[in-house]
Amino acid sequence: MQKICVIGGSRYFGKLLVKRLRTAGHQVTVINRGSHPPPAGVEQLVVDRDDEAALVAALGTRTFDVVVDQVCYTPVQAAIAARAFSGRTRRYVMTSTIEVYDPATAGSPAVPRGAPVPEEIVDPATWLVRIDLPWHDTAYLEAHYAEGKRQAEAVLARHHGFDFACVRSAHVLGGGARDFTGRLAHYVAHITRGTEILVHAEALPTVFIHYEELADLLLWAATGTDATGPVNACSDGPLDVHGLGAVIAAQTGRKAVYRSVAAGEPASPFSFDRHYAMSNARAKALGFCFSHTGDWLPRAVAEVRDASDTHARGTH
Repeated sequence: MQKICVIGGSRYFGKLLVKRLRTAGHQVTVINRGSHPPPAGVEQLVVDRDDEAALVAALGTRTFDVVVDQVCYTPVQAAIAARAFSGRTRRYVMTSTIEVYDPATAGSPAVPRGAPVPEEIVDPATWLVRIDLPWHDTAYLEAHYAEGKRQAEAVLARHHGFDFACVRSAHVLGGGARDFTGRLAHYVAHITRGTEILVHAEALPTVFIHYEELADLLLWAATGTDATGPVNACSDGPLDVHGLGAVIAAQTGRKAVYRSVAAGEPASPFSFDRHYAMSNARAKALGFCFSHTGDWLPRAVAEVRDASDTHARGTH
């Protein structure tokens, strides 16, 4: 049994991670703002992680074997966490994102089109940190989400008070109504209705992961490996927007209808005109086994349809 702290952990794969840590026999504490009660047997500290004094006071004399940070979006939050948990934990795992590789914002070395992107393309140990930027501004943070994640990784990677790993997650799908992003539901709704899906003229592949698999990988990153640094998390089998639509069309018995957008115009989620589909080779080499996207995507589509049907029945 280990003592594990999860920052966030109140919804989607974070909530599932908390349950799986508890099932595995670990002593779990969650830190969040209290919008959802924790599962039975899980300690909850209700505090705003952005309030350093309140966070330190809430932690009291607690120490942990591992901290899993599900909701770190800025270097300011990372710096607060680094100070608050220094001397309290031996290992810190941050949930990051595929978006750190986006060549539109990263300015990182070009990867040949179609080549899976490895972790070293964005090295948090060398990334420039700008604490002075307006990270407190919601609109600024939304517009600079990927850069916030890159700089948060950088702050924690350079902190010497604990070992640090970051899990860079692919686009997360599955869970039906649990998926609060609505991105897969967007496609299911358009294809079911026969309405147009806006895509790039040459839509490039991206990578996905099922929310249960991501919870499993975070459990492994927390308790099953001592590896540090970035680790990409994605199922095998990249898909472009047309491949995703084909799976949904097969499930619904409808035809996907697409309309190409002009360069620079917004398209539907998961349509990309730039390449940054990740490689999962490092996690595999460290011992984690991934599923194939094709093994679980039809089930994820079915869950979205079931959730939609349940909602429709509830509104009549």
